[in-house]
Amino acid sequence: MGKLIKYLFFLLIFSSAGLLGYSYLGDISAPQTEVTITVEPHVS
Repeated sequence: MGKLIKYLFFLLIFSSAGLLGYSYLGDISAPQTEVTITVEPHVS
């Protein structure tokens, strides 16, 4: 039982470190473009 808890602890530590590294080094930002839409008023 102790080995299982130790294994899960190390798995948690390594997965947290991997997620932290990916969040700092991974480029997950969306490309930004300018969008312009002309709106014509409806006059009745």
